[in-house]
Amino acid sequence: MSNVIVVGAQWGDEGKGKIVDLLAERADVVVRFQGGNNAGHTLVVKGQKTVLHLIPSGILHSETLNIIANGVVIDPGILLQEMDALVERGVQVNPSCLKISDRAHVIMPYHRALDVAREAARAGGKIGTTGRGIGPTYEDKVGRRGIRVADLLAPHVLKEKLEDALVEANALLSRFGAPELQLEAMFEAQRRLAERLEPFVADTARALHEASRAGKNILFEGAQGTFLDVDHGTYPFVTSSNTVAGAACIGAGVGPTAIHGVLGITKAYTTRVGAGPFPTEELGALGERLRSGGSEFGATTGRPRRCGWLDLVVLRQAVALNGLTGLALTKIDVLSGIERLKIATAYQLRGERIEHLPARVDEMLACEPLYEELEGWNEGLMDVTEEGELPRAARAYVRFIEEALGIPVRILSVGPGREQIVLRGDPFS
Repeated sequence: MSNVIVVGAQWGDEGKGKIVDLLAERADVVVRFQGGNNAGHTLVVKGQKTVLHLIPSGILHSETLNIIANGVVIDPGILLQEMDALVERGVQVNPSCLKISDRAHVIMPYHRALDVAREAARAGGKIGTTGRGIGPTYEDKVGRRGIRVADLLAPHVLKEKLEDALVEANALLSRFGAPELQLEAMFEAQRRLAERLEPFVADTARALHEASRAGKNILFEGAQGTFLDVDHGTYPFVTSSNTVAGAACIGAGVGPTAIHGVLGITKAYTTRVGAGPFPTEELGALGERLRSGGSEFGATTGRPRRCGWLDLVVLRQAVALNGLTGLALTKIDVLSGIERLKIATAYQLRGERIEHLPARVDEMLACEPLYEELEGWNEGLMDVTEEGELPRAARAYVRFIEEALGIPVRILSVGPGREQIVLRGDPFS
């Protein structure tokens, strides 16, 4: 038995879906433990693209149990659309391969409405929210007024909670000049959704405990990335949940002694979507080259990603925050053809060299990256299947990262397809 957490080591969009899909071949259970449908994982299998928002990436493996755990916030309508789309493509989606936590919180229409209204009211100070209602749902969760999946299945409880919630939600929507929402229409719509979801609902923490006792391999799939964590990220330009590895225990209902390894996913360069500090961002031709070469557009929103050089200050902090035991380095093929490659090893902040990301936004924005340059390579990497086939300069690039971070790169992704992988070690070992 080996239980591994996979997390993004940057600002999300690192290619976690592909890596989880690869590791799911060795996993008996794949668990999504935080976030909502503001995250998207893109998988490319035999040239066919699949984008998942809530369902764990293990769903493409028929023998794998997939769990949407208690730490996730669920939009029932979006989840059912995702399930239906998979079924239409011939993917098995039934209660034996997908379970939904009865303790997960539910995104309601008023959460989405409030999310959009608040972001519009921020004008020039936008956070960059996707408008999916994620933040307001987590607010209700910690405010002890949320609606959970278990409540969704009990009509009398659901109606009572909706009545209370709409008093406050409609008052807030009125302040923003947004239309109020009607109780009966919402109640009936949610009940219809609940009827379809009910066969999939379970005590997922208990299912995980049973799998662990049976010696199953469990893979915990994080969404977004380390620096979107509400505590440890570039606050306030963050998501509304904890995205670091420690959140897997709380968000899935297992103890820390159940975890045997943590794999961090990082691109060979850096991207982020939305607003917020990004010290190594390249606004000119290099940034555009990375964006076009890496198809850097959000899986959920379609927004173009901001692009820049690899940032080891960010990655060193990610190693410490997550307790990373290894890395998967994705999209190294995108760097082919760039003559000189830069890697940020430190920042300069008002004349002082620092090797950490400061807490305050004004200081983050004032950080200037200090770079080391490495030799690039011209060869394409998409047909590489073994480490020895990599160009000398590409191998040197990987070694530089390993030596700087003190952990091994176990997986290299050299193209978008499932098969375009170079394994340098087994994350389950």
